[in-house]
Amino acid sequence: MSDKRTVLKADELGRIEIVEREGVRCIRRDIRAARWWARLFAYRAAKREARALATLQGIDGVPALLEWNGHELLRSYIDGRPMQQAQPREPAYYRDALRLLAHLHRRGIVHNDLAKEPNWLVRADGRPALVDFQIAWTRGKRGRLFRLLAREDLRHLLKHKRTYCAAALTARQWTMLNTPAAHSRLWRATGKRLYKLIARKVFGYWDNEGKGRVRD
Repeated sequence: MSDKRTVLKADELGRIEIVEREGVRCIRRDIRAARWWARLFAYRAAKREARALATLQGIDGVPALLEWNGHELLRSYIDGRPMQQAQPREPAYYRDALRLLAHLHRRGIVHNDLAKEPNWLVRADGRPALVDFQIAWTRGKRGRLFRLLAREDLRHLLKHKRTYCAAALTARQWTMLNTPAAHSRLWRATGKRLYKLIARKVFGYWDNEGKGRVRD
């Protein structure tokens, strides 16, 4: 029986679709649709996401890994709107989001891509969820680098809180916002411009929307 499909994004890294199997909605990432020159990167990104989701299995607010066969990654569908659409303004959302990040970090996972608002979902009941673990830290080692990256996860969340719910920021959170890690300052001064150029020219998208173009 064929699946019902709705394409969410199709670009040089493959195709992401909502599929319905036996009446259950899922998200499928198909890397066979990637351009030949991006296929290795797409494979590694999907493999990393599968490893992260497997490690985080059972955490509310993170998709469940359903299947990874080296070509397709199938994960559970989370019903919610991306942050840039929902614009969460309730302090409770950010308290729950902080707890969600704590669960990730306790299992040795850093998301690494939380500056992008589409990676944050606002569910129907107002609670947060996270998607897109393609560049997550999955090594499990919780050394100095892990702590630096985990801190940046938190700081990116606080930047969103500053945008939509600034009055609820604590003095400690303002301090964290105003003291980015050294590697973050270096990234903004050097690599971020190149990343923006590649994201726009090659993949057709950039941070806040993050949708990309639908490639023929």
